[in-house]
Amino acid sequence: MTAVHGRVAGVFVASAATAPMEPVEAATAVAGVGLDGDRYAAGEGTWSEDGRLWGQVTLIEAEAVEAVARETGSHVDPSDTRRNVVTTGVPLNHLVDREFRVGEATLRGVRLCEPCTHLERVSGKPLRKPLVHRGGLNALIVDGGTIRVGDAVTAPEEDP
Repeated sequence: MTAVHGRVAGVFVASAATAPMEPVEAATAVAGVGLDGDRYAAGEGTWSEDGRLWGQVTLIEAEAVEAVARETGSHVDPSDTRRNVVTTGVPLNHLVDREFRVGEATLRGVRLCEPCTHLERVSGKPLRKPLVHRGGLNALIVDGGTIRVGDAVTAPEEDP
């Protein structure tokens, strides 16, 4: 079975619910918790009260961010999306209900991370409509480990 391959283009954490997303070279993914230093791992995220059973880390495709910037004619920084991990070369929508590796960590895609009005309020940019169905992926951390910029993202290919 061959694997889908991509790369980590960026890693971001925010210390509190509306704090700016800060780029980091690496973050420790803690199984069942989140990324060390991120608002959700600390229980400080906007959606922390619901138990976050549907995601401890969020991912988005760099290609989606670039497409939104092209289509809207405005600058969109990956941090504006408020996602933790930016990938290249991986169709994230296909990873719902599948396990995959990001660096040393094993994640499980739970559901699409559709954009919301909260994203627009915090980022100050009209991103909700342009990111519909390409807003990324909510994932659980199955096995922890370090996720670094440049790390491989691999997922087993689906059976034909």
